[in-house]
Amino acid sequence: MPASSTLSAKLIFPTKEIVEEYYLPIIYTACRTCYSEQVPDQIWDRAVSRAVADEKQQSLVRKVMESGHGSTIEHVNFTFAISGVTRTLSHQLVRHRAGTAFDQQSQRYVSFKQRDNYTIPASIANGDLPDDLAGRFQAAVDENMDLYGQLLQAEVPAEDARFIFPNAMQTNLIMTVNLRQLIHMSGLRLCTMAQWEIRQLFKQIRHEIFRVSPFFGSFLAPKCVPLGYCDEMGNRDEHCRIRPHRDTVMAVWEAYRSGDLAETDGPIVPETSPFRPRKRRVPVDGGEPETMPIAIEAPEAAVGQAGGSDRV
Repeated sequence: MPASSTLSAKLIFPTKEIVEEYYLPIIYTACRTCYSEQVPDQIWDRAVSRAVADEKQQSLVRKVMESGHGSTIEHVNFTFAISGVTRTLSHQLVRHRAGTAFDQQSQRYVSFKQRDNYTIPASIANGDLPDDLAGRFQAAVDENMDLYGQLLQAEVPAEDARFIFPNAMQTNLIMTVNLRQLIHMSGLRLCTMAQWEIRQLFKQIRHEIFRVSPFFGSFLAPKCVPLGYCDEMGNRDEHCRIRPHRDTVMAVWEAYRSGDLAETDGPIVPETSPFRPRKRRVPVDGGEPETMPIAIEAPEAAVGQAGGSDRV
């Protein structure tokens, strides 16, 4: 039987001690350098000696990160040993390019003697499928693996015999990524719209970061969490309830601007919803206060679909 639960992501560098001692001061120094007359080594000395308390460093770093000043968190890296993932996953993972480095187990130079290193999705292995589809799936993969072995015995080069491999084949990688890119990747891959296997991988990656730094781990979340809304077109029916969809937010916004919060053709906004603005009492023309909505200009830039080229 194939191994179906061997997916693993282990943080192999840095250690918890290195992260606790150096990573926060590195980012704090980068942040303060942008806004201080002090030279960077003076800022660094005060940060790493804890003359500036961790709480104060975290407060500045959090504000800078939330403002989108992402270059400051590109100065720290994390290296993961990833094993037992399928080629289906690795093809998605290596779509991420900026700020990442990958080295992957070669199917050209490695001759696989093991014949059960592939994954059967739970929807097939545990699904109630007709016509023994689960058994036929496994038989087809097993046949491919047997044929691979026969090709090697016939002295076909491994680089050619591998053409028979399915995407279910498992592989191993080393991935090094800076914190800015890791937050971006996690935003896409922890989303409920992400493919199940790569979502499992990033849950493990988040757990590993939390293990060495709950502060940095807290920034690894689905992208809708910092955005405040979901921008996935496939979630327009809002079957994922983490955040309202962008269409709902914009429908409320337009209703707010017009002073009319009646229901639209989009999703219903309940009276109790925090997304339904309240009218405020403000003075009009210097007279008595009057209840009226506050006019706010709409943002100029439309929000686009984020990260589409990264998630396939």
